[in-house]
Parts: sequence; structure tokens; C-alpha cells
Amino acid sequence: MLKLNPEQLRAVETVEGPVLVLAGAGSGKTRVLTQRVAYLIQKGFSEPENILAVTFTNKAAAEMKERISKQLGTNYSLPWVGTFHSICLRILKSNAHHLGYSQQFTIYDSNDQLQSVKDCMKKLQMDTKKVNPRAVLSYISAAKTEMMDPKAYAKYTSGYFQDAVALVYPEYQKLLRNNNAMDFDDLIMNTVLLFQNIPAVLSRYQELFKFILIDEYQDTNHSQYLFAKLLADKHHNICVVGDDAQSIYSFRGATIQNILSFEKDYPEAKVIKLEQNYRSTKNILNASNRIIKLNTNQKPKDLWTENPQGEQIIVYKALDEKDEASWIANEIGSLIDQGVEPIEISVLYRTNAQSRNIEEFLIRAGIDYKIVGNVKFYDRKEVKDILAYLKLIQNPSDNLSVKRIINIPRRGIGPKTISDLEKAAAMNGENIIEYLTNRNDAELSEWNKGVRNFAELAKLLIRIKTELQPDIIIDTIMSDAGYYEYLNDGSPESETRLENISELKSLAQQFKDLPPETGLEEFLDQVSLIEEQYKAEDKLNQKVTLMSIHAAKGLEFDHVFLAGVEEGIFPHSRTYTDPTEMEEERRLAYVAITRAKQKLYLTHADSRTYFGTRNSNMMSRFISDIPEELIDFRSFNNEFGSDWKETSTSNSWGNWDTSQEQEIVSLEKGDEVKHSVFGKGKVLSVDESIVVIKFPIGVKELSVEFAKLEKI
Repeated sequence: MLKLNPEQLRAVETVEGPVLVLAGAGSGKTRVLTQRVAYLIQKGFSEPENILAVTFTNKAAAEMKERISKQLGTNYSLPWVGTFHSICLRILKSNAHHLGYSQQFTIYDSNDQLQSVKDCMKKLQMDTKKVNPRAVLSYISAAKTEMMDPKAYAKYTSGYFQDAVALVYPEYQKLLRNNNAMDFDDLIMNTVLLFQNIPAVLSRYQELFKFILIDEYQDTNHSQYLFAKLLADKHHNICVVGDDAQSIYSFRGATIQNILSFEKDYPEAKVIKLEQNYRSTKNILNASNRIIKLNTNQKPKDLWTENPQGEQIIVYKALDEKDEASWIANEIGSLIDQGVEPIEISVLYRTNAQSRNIEEFLIRAGIDYKIVGNVKFYDRKEVKDILAYLKLIQNPSDNLSVKRIINIPRRGIGPKTISDLEKAAAMNGENIIEYLTNRNDAELSEWNKGVRNFAELAKLLIRIKTELQPDIIIDTIMSDAGYYEYLNDGSPESETRLENISELKSLAQQFKDLPPETGLEEFLDQVSLIEEQYKAEDKLNQKVTLMSIHAAKGLEFDHVFLAGVEEGIFPHSRTYTDPTEMEEERRLAYVAITRAKQKLYLTHADSRTYFGTRNSNMMSRFISDIPEELIDFRSFNNEFGSDWKETSTSNSWGNWDTSQEQEIVSLEKGDEVKHSVFGKGKVLSVDESIVVIKFPIGVKELSVEFAKLEKI
């Protein structure tokens, strides 16, 4: 057995009865889980087939099996180590006949599920433009998570949309049954129903699973909770491992009450706290402890470590989102120059839309990175769709962009119709857009309604190209093309997609002072240049990691940058009116901070263009929660050592008088210049109004007219 601390050892060797292991961040949870399974087998308490060990991902299950096999020193078969879905699937394959399914039932993936919902809505003559099929599917999934069948769900509906879901849900279930199919939510729900309705089956599995282990118990939903509780009701040998302070997935149906109420379910339970952290420095742990202590709905823990005190947490107050991204890129570059491996550096953010500026400044600095849990900003479908609309406005000859979005949102324009349009246009020596916009209603009458509607939309968009700024054109596309309704489908991902469009709009607003046509052209040119750099060959195998805080759970890095730590962003503005959501937001901050092993950087901006609007946000309460002695405060106007708290920010760019005419210096690429705040720098590029300069603190974009630069 590997070396364990006293509490870890107690968690491994407390075999009989219910056990709640509260495992703080970095406290060796996985080691305890795997050694507990090995201990049960080695000491003769159980055969491998009598142990049920459940976790949430296939990767975690595979890692658990591998570690257990290494500890046992032989290739033991561990048949019941897996995810909730894989375990339930095995049980249903042997017992589906009790529920009216054959053993060969099909599992419908997300595309199959969506098509099935659409078929049901069509049968019910329900307008998919008024009731979004994806939203319906999301609500059905949530109902199954709560073990609500169609009849139970119908009793609790309120309002037009939920009433519509209540009509679709029974038809959807009927369709699944008729096709001998289940969706992923059915795998768990039907297993629980099997146990509840067929006592003999439940008894057989209760006898089989003499010892039950549930990993990440704070992330379980109601159906998973019932699954575990039913199986444990005979022997009560259930060991759950988790950390209520890391319960951050309520949007997926997870409920923190499962772990908080464990002792009510099992009054005889032994509670073991793993509080020694092996990951982070004392300063980082102290910061995380102070933040999470302010939650009231929790199991108190106090993480401690024998690790060094470590460096202070750096809190950087940026001028704006670009200064923030520039500073982060510069700091990362310095770390890499000092010999830090890029793979040991991570940038975290509350929302995925925040990644755009950080990505762009990392590209400028020549720093390779990877996005975890998402795709790079300009590769996201909704971003590419809107850019395709803008490209066809700017260049109607771009048939590729036209073919991408002519049926997005769906207009009933299939591949054959598109091919026929292309042929008809070619016969007239035109591209598709020219063909559609050069014809009147009578000439277009041979085409279906979708083609005619798209032709009207194309005429509108091309007309406003010379009238409106790029950000307003994006608004027009979202409304007149029906793209807002297309994205806002009620699914958990819809908010993120809309945030990405708002972030694209923020970029477009940078060109609002140019003439409309010029603004759109320069906006698309800038995007194209960035996209091209995205596609460049990777120079390093190891890359800096960018990800949302949610995606970072379970990971660790030597150096962690947490961006946008501002009120309204983190914590998110929607949590202000709900104390339970604010507590989850605080748990999210705890998770983010405890990803760091050696050094933690928190950034916030004096002002930020966020979702298309320029705002001045207060520094996040999460920074205020951290004792000042743990923090090294820095800001955009005191990178040379002054105390940012005592520095006036009324004029962040210096103290020059803009009412007086400034002397404009003639600059060229390669010139060396001096700035009153940023010091000496080198000109990277210059146009009529903007100069891009590399300073010691990073790359800055400054106004040629007002920057007050001195040529060296």
C-alpha cells in the first residue's frame, strides 16, 4: 500500500457501514478511492465482482481500473468499475424485458433524440418556430433526471412552453418504446424504475454489490442518488467521496443536497475529512479557505498544507480587456523565458466568450495554446455562421459562404435546391446572390418559399452594407435572419452561444467610427488574419491551456491566470438575486483558485466591452475576501512600482491635457519610442490612426493622435 496520511488511511480501512469522505481540493481523493478498492480485495473483504465503483467519465473509470490493477500486482478483472451510464446499460441489457424492451434495444444519441422530438411535434402539428425542439428536449431531459414520467411532469407545468413540453413528452416516450430505443437519460431512469418495480431484480443486485463506492458524489443528480441508495439499502456498505465546496454543476441537474444530506440518509455514517492539501502553497490555500468560508450551506473544512508559504497572489488591475489580455500574454511569455513549461500554465475564465482577446494576444506574442472543453473562438459554429453572413454581404461572389448559411436557420433549402440554384446562376453568368437579388418576385416564383425568403434577406443585408456599422449589421442578421431564435433554443448551451455572438459584436464595435463599407471590410480583414494565424503550424508540442473554470475541475497547473474577476462577470450577474446561485459561484471561485500549485494571478479591468457594451465593473467580491497580506496588487498605471490603491485612475493614460493640440509624431515600423506610462517600446505597425507598440509590459494599441509618444 502506498504511503497514506492518517485520515486517508482511515478512509481506506473503514470498511463496514456508510462512509462519507469529504475530500478537499488536492487532498489525494483518487488515491484513497483506488486503495480502498484494492484493500477490500487484498484483505479478503470482497471479491472484485462484488464491488461497484462508479464515477462520471470513461477516462476517470479507466484511470481507476489501471491504478487498482497496479496496486493489486495482477490483472484482476474489475467488471463493475465504470460510469453511471455504463453500469446501468449493463444492468438493462440483462433485464430490459421487465420493462417491455428487448435485449437489443438501441441507444439514441443527441441527433436521434432531436429528430425524434421534431417528429413528435410534427405529429402534434406543433410549430417548431414557436416552440423550439432543442428546448423541449432539454426540459424532457431535466424531467427524467428528476424521475418525472410524462404524467408526473404534466401535473407541474406552468405556462405555454411547459404545456407544450407536456404534450410532446408522452409522444416522445411512445416513439422510443415503439423503436425499442432509449436515450441516455433513460439508461439511469429506467434502471431505477426497474429496481423500484421488480423487487427480485433489485434484491439480486443488492446481494451482488456488497460494497459500493461513488466518486464525485457532490455532482450526482436525483436519479443517480436513487440508483445508489436503492442498491445500498441492504448492506449499507456505501462509501461516497466528494467535496461540497466543489459542487459546481447544478446547471446539469447536480444537487449539492445529496452530499449535504448523506448523514440524514445514513445516521450511522462515519465522516472522514481529508484536509491536507498536497497541491498548493499556503498562500493559495489560505485565499481559497477565506472565500469558501463565507458560504453557509456547506460541510466546513479547513485545508492545510506542509508545502511552502509561496509567493503572494498577483492581482492586476487592467485598463480594459485588451490591456488585461496583453498583460496575461506578457506574463506568460516571461514565465516561458524563465524555463516554465507551457503545459504547466493555464488561463481560466468564467465564460467562454472571454477567451477571444486572450487568444489574440497570445497569437501576437507567438505563444501556442490549446482550448480545453471548447473550440477556439473563431472555430465556434455560431461565430463562423455570422461571419459567413457578413462575408456574403461584403463579397456576394463568395458562394462558399452563401452555401454555408442559405439554410441556417432552416428554410427548407436542401442540397438539391442549392445545386439547382448554383446551376441556374451559372447559366446566367452570375453567382448565387446575384441571381437571387437581380430577380423580381415573379421570376423567383418557381423556387420554394425558403429560397424566396432568403432572396429578400440577401437584398436587405446588401442594402444596409453601405448604411450601417458592422455591429449593427450583426444585430440585423440576428433578428431578420431568425438567428437569435435559432441560437436561443432553451438548451444549456444557448447562453454560451449568444455570449460568443455578443463578443464578436464587441470586436465589430471597434470599427464603428469608420464609414460603414470600410468598417465592415476592415473588420473582416482583421478576422481573416487572426483565423490564418490560428491555422499556422504549431511550434511546440506543449501548449498553454485555456479553459472555462467548469472545464478545469479535477486539473492542476503550476501557474494559473484567472481573468475577468469582476462583479457581473465573476460572480455572474444572474446570481445576484439568488443566494443559492451565489453560493455556487463562490464554490466556482474556490475550484478556480485551488487549480494553482505555485503561483496564482487574478485580473480585473477598469472598464470592459463585454457582450457589446462598454461597462465599468467593480473588482469582484472574491478578491476582497482575500486578506490583503496575501496579495501583490498591481495595475496598468503603476507597473513601475507605485501602490495602485493610491494612484488616481481618473485619467488612466497619463496627465496630458487633451484640450490642447498635441504634436503628432511621424512613425514607421521599427521606430523606437517612449511613452509616459509604458516606457520605451518598439513600433510593430502603424496606420493613419493606430500605432501598435511592444513595451516591456506587453503589446499596446495606441491612438497616434493622443498617445503623446516621444521618438527616440
